Amino acid sequence: MGKTYLITSGKGGTGKTMFAVNFGATLAMRGQSVVVMDMDLGLRNLDLYFGLENNVVYDVYDVLTGLCRIKQALIRDKRFDSLYVMAASPVRDDGTLTPLHMKVLCEKLKSAYDYVIIDSPSGIDDGLVLASAGADEAVIIVNPEYSSIRDADNLERELTRLGIGKKWLIVNKAVAELMAAGYAPKLSEISSVLQSDIAGIIQQDRNIQISTNLGMPIVLKEGTYISDNFERIADRITAPSEEE
Repeated sequence: MGKTYLITSGKGGTGKTMFAVNFGATLAMRGQSVVVMDMDLGLRNLDLYFGLENNVVYDVYDVLTGLCRIKQALIRDKRFDSLYVMAASPVRDDGTLTPLHMKVLCEKLKSAYDYVIIDSPSGIDDGLVLASAGADEAVIIVNPEYSSIRDADNLERELTRLGIGKKWLIVNKAVAELMAAGYAPKLSEISSVLQSDIAGIIQQDRNIQISTNLGMPIVLKEGTYISDNFERIADRITAPSEEE
């Protein structure tokens, strides 16, 4: 049985989709079978980050509403042996979908794949409730900004209320000089507010922005400090817990 990770954030623009793409790619490069699913209904960006926007025929909404079978909506990324993408619908849910729909889908995917990674909409509205329904653990993406930390704090509490016990924290877009000079929250400040375990810090880097615009996960360029960082992050997040 596989495992499902919800990638989420308290506000938009934190780099949530970038993380979901590269986390999934890192696991796939290890020979794991991975599905990366876009649940940001109405905004659909995940397929762009993989450069697969021209391959989308069916999407996650079609699967959840029974319009197509799961395999029809899975797009294989040919750069990997076993990585599949399921795009979001460009139309927002009109209330047709329920958390049970999502839970059933995740259970079916976990029976066939090692990891299911869900790119959640940001914030704590109904979109989060739907996206989180089948998640085993959550990864919260936060920037070293006070507004981002406050929103992540609210998100943490909401995830707990939704029944997700294990939560990880990724500090993204970090600028060490600003943090050291006191112009941005330090890691100690962030960890004093947020209770989730810190899985890693990702520096602000223009190469990450370039890679997303090119539709190419940056970890495909192996041996760089960025790909090595994602390897360490993946090790921490996927390490078996004592309960397992």
